[in-house]
Amino acid sequence: MTRPNNIITVDPNAGQHISIVGDTYRLLLTGKETEGAFAVIDMLIPPGGGPGPHAHSGFQEFFYVLEGEITVRFESGAYTARKGSTVSIPKGGAVHSFKNESGAEAHVLCMVSPSGLEEFFKEAGEPVKHGEFLPLPVMDEAWRHKMASLAKKYGQELFPPDYLDKK
Repeated sequence: MTRPNNIITVDPNAGQHISIVGDTYRLLLTGKETEGAFAVIDMLIPPGGGPGPHAHSGFQEFFYVLEGEITVRFESGAYTARKGSTVSIPKGGAVHSFKNESGAEAHVLCMVSPSGLEEFFKEAGEPVKHGEFLPLPVMDEAWRHKMASLAKKYGQELFPPDYLDKK
């Protein structure tokens, strides 16, 4: 990453790569580089991947699907976001999730404003090499407790996996 005259450039495959719940996220820009204004995360989501239902009232989240597709679920319905689609989750705490229900990897660009979500990923996930996917963690009671504690620390709330199925 270079910053001539405060302009930030990020080379292909540069940035920290993190595995979280089986997905691999690359932190392109963090709050450190943007003075907390926003963060940009490059997400690779394998078939079946994606986070469970969660909410965050303190920041807006934006997704742009570069390749593949994800199904975004929220309390009032669902939307299949295909290549070229945009999804914006406003501040305020809307419960949502997304999942790659297809048979191919999905590639999604995510932006959050203000920054902070990337810090959750750093603490909750594991560093990986570019393009590397780790298996899903054992989601036992200790793991759920750790994730709930970290989510709270970073302004998020987690919900049961079937929470949006009931809506």
